[in-house]
Amino acid sequence: MKKHIKITEEPSNYDGLDEMDTLEIVANINNEDKKVAEAVKQVLPQVVTVVDETAKRFEKGGRLFYIGAGTSGRLGILDASEIPPTFGMPHNRVIGLIAGGDQAIRKAVENAEDDAKQAWKDLQEHNINDNDVLVGIAASGTTPYVLGGIEDAKSNGILTVGITNNPGSPLAQSTDIPIEVNVGPEFLTGSTRMKSGTSQKMVLNMISTALMIRVGRVKGNKMVNMQLSNTKLVDRGTRYIMEELDLSYEEAEKALKKYGSVKLAIDALK
Repeated sequence: MKKHIKITEEPSNYDGLDEMDTLEIVANINNEDKKVAEAVKQVLPQVVTVVDETAKRFEKGGRLFYIGAGTSGRLGILDASEIPPTFGMPHNRVIGLIAGGDQAIRKAVENAEDDAKQAWKDLQEHNINDNDVLVGIAASGTTPYVLGGIEDAKSNGILTVGITNNPGSPLAQSTDIPIEVNVGPEFLTGSTRMKSGTSQKMVLNMISTALMIRVGRVKGNKMVNMQLSNTKLVDRGTRYIMEELDLSYEEAEKALKKYGSVKLAIDALK
């Protein structure tokens, strides 16, 4: 068992932040941010496993769940909320849950993350089962809400994934597929909304985007299943059809409105 060192709580590599001028502050933050993509690169094999295992379950009707508290919970909800408009998937296929419920998205709910039993209660409201995949997100790797949810999910035969910024943390040790992104100490000591949060968003983007590609929601490099919820997206969809079928703008727009999605229009007219 790996020794657990809480890297996310270690002192910043910088001191005297309050004595720096503004350019110094933002330049140093930028220097730290440059390290994030390289840290994420180190966990690509684990991300691949998550995507492939989730895709197998997804094609059988399974779902992807994210659980987290604070910043981690908000990032899971952000990623889940973008799946329907971007890929035309029903909102109940990728689901983000946060300790303290939806009210915690905007305002911290005191002690919510310390309840180790609540995550499973929240998951049961969605009838989570062994066709699904559960991703726990916690920079520290010690959040009781997340750890409790992972433990209960595992005992019910559900594949579990842990995204954490502390290698060897309890979350990393308790999940089937740990994704341990070591971004080092934060610029502002302990402020995991910074590099840790950035790395989590990058990993979540990879998981959900690669998953949607694997299950056929993308054609070429186009979002052919996006929801046509505003003028910008109707225009984008029209141009996709123009390029694919060599139609005029007017013909492509007419086809898009008739069939309701880029994919359906292209399939019907090819």
